[in-house]
Amino acid sequence: MDDCIRQLEATGDYRIIKRFKPVSHYFKDNDTNKKIGIFLDTETTGMDSDSDNVIELAMVPFEFDADGHIYRLLPAYNELNDPGISIPAIITKITGITDEVVKGQSINLDTVRNLLSDAVIVIAHNASFDRPFCENLLDEFKDISWGCSIADINWQEEGMEGVKLEYLAYKYGFFFEGHRATIDCQAGIEILSRPLPKSGEPALKRLLENARRTEIRLWAEGAPFDQKDTLRKRGYRWSPGEDGKRKAWYLDLPEDGLENEMIYLNTHIYPRAMGKLPMDRFNAKLRYSKRL
Repeated sequence: MDDCIRQLEATGDYRIIKRFKPVSHYFKDNDTNKKIGIFLDTETTGMDSDSDNVIELAMVPFEFDADGHIYRLLPAYNELNDPGISIPAIITKITGITDEVVKGQSINLDTVRNLLSDAVIVIAHNASFDRPFCENLLDEFKDISWGCSIADINWQEEGMEGVKLEYLAYKYGFFFEGHRATIDCQAGIEILSRPLPKSGEPALKRLLENARRTEIRLWAEGAPFDQKDTLRKRGYRWSPGEDGKRKAWYLDLPEDGLENEMIYLNTHIYPRAMGKLPMDRFNAKLRYSKRL
């Protein structure tokens, strides 16, 4: 079979993708100093962490080193959770999870807490979605560093035209049945174990480097209303001032980009120079949290 695959691909007219089969390890154990990360995924009743609930939580711990090499995958944790409401039909269609399947089920928060106590980072594919739901479940999710396998790797720079997990898997030559939490985690770890397409750097190493960065959230407070479209095109987002947050346009940027951004704002946005604007510094302990 492998010979047939090689012959087909050698023609340049075919590309074979294989069904993903989870593995127990990637690099063999050695004396390298290792840490534990957790790839996490949730299935929920909807998109709003303020009103929707988790119906499935999966956490797959794994060993890794400073160079982004992944060693053993530790036993996966997966539990369903009864949200106390009827699961919307669209969610059942996507996940296959029904009211009957989750009836009476609950997440063991003590087990989750113990898993987090051994880990140094939690990674999710779209952490901005998963982290708020997880923080609603358990405070310990607020105290650990988070990384995102979408936002903490510049996939476009690596030649990828999309960031969905299934698309990245396809580009790496495998497929899987997504939208069930554990297999999504295992597929995510598989992708992080691979070299990036252009740079050749281990994907996990790049993610960890970006997760360690300190960023600044710069608030363009008092920006003229007629500059809103210009700010939006530059990447600024609008905060409506809910839950005690500022009501202003804001931009997240690396620390070393602050000076140039202030020059831009004073040149193109504000009618007179602004000596200082409000800003918040944050890192992986706060990134992707609704608390920011």
